[in-house]
Amino acid sequence: MILVTGASGLVGSHLLCKLTQDEAIVRALYRSENRKQDTKKIFIFYFKEEAEYFFNKIEWIKGDILSLTDLELLFHNITHVYHCAALVSFHKIDFHRCMQVNRAGTANIVNFCLKHKVEKLCYVSSTAALSYNSNGLTDESFKWIPGPEVSGYSISKFAAEKEIWRGIEEGLKAVIINPCVILGPGNWKESSLSIFKSASKGIGFYPSGSNAIVDVRDVVYSMHYLMNAEISSKKFLCTGPNIAFKELLEALALLFNKKAPKIKSPRWLSLVVASFSELINLILRKRNGLTIESVYSAYKNITYDNRLICETTGVKFHTLTDTLEHAIKGKIEQN
Repeated sequence: MILVTGASGLVGSHLLCKLTQDEAIVRALYRSENRKQDTKKIFIFYFKEEAEYFFNKIEWIKGDILSLTDLELLFHNITHVYHCAALVSFHKIDFHRCMQVNRAGTANIVNFCLKHKVEKLCYVSSTAALSYNSNGLTDESFKWIPGPEVSGYSISKFAAEKEIWRGIEEGLKAVIINPCVILGPGNWKESSLSIFKSASKGIGFYPSGSNAIVDVRDVVYSMHYLMNAEISSKKFLCTGPNIAFKELLEALALLFNKKAPKIKSPRWLSLVVASFSELINLILRKRNGLTIESVYSAYKNITYDNRLICETTGVKFHTLTDTLEHAIKGKIEQN
């Protein structure tokens, strides 16, 4: 039996579509009934009239990876685990929560995998858990380095990876996959997909940085391949097209029939706006607008080398246009 944590997230929901299509026996951990219903909408998008059949094949369990009682029930008869659950936030007020969910939660998953003699674990990490090469391509060899511009989210994902390596040292078979910005069908109020909501209204400014995007279908394909191959104790960057944020916003503007952004926003101005926004958020206990950590990320120029995962899995990454069009077509409305 396969366990999927974070089953109602972008990666988790698409992974469930793949696993149920393969006739796998799947148990899915979720925390919110609304998010579970969002996942059902993803099934409807892909499977149409057969959605109910595939969705009902899943054994859904409501719980929390921080609850040992929940995990004891969750791990009964489990042989393989895809650990997708995570908290993604670049708000400083969420740092301790990120550490709890991403590090402590992953430690719990590793401990229960060892306790129940799980055959293999696939952990969904992030490119945020690596350092980067400012003078060329970044690959898996660039070890994470702390610094003043490193986000709390980055710290938490690096700490989570350490828990995976600790499990490996204790005899657990595991692989780590490090996706970049993941895009695909889903709720545009969630995480990385919020860029579609902003772009649909028009964006006049752009930052000078660059990164990579990856189609959620390619992430799921890679995870599934790595889990079923005789591969362990390795990590893989999972990154599609390297792209400047200006180019990404221009492509989105074209698809939404909006004006392309023309004004390059200076880093110092974005930091001023982000500082003011974070102060307001701190006072009101909200999470709106720019953050200092997201500004730091938007002005870095990072290009990734995806040769290892391509050579290992044979994945053919979707083009930028394919990914954006597919994500827009698969927009789901929030419950």
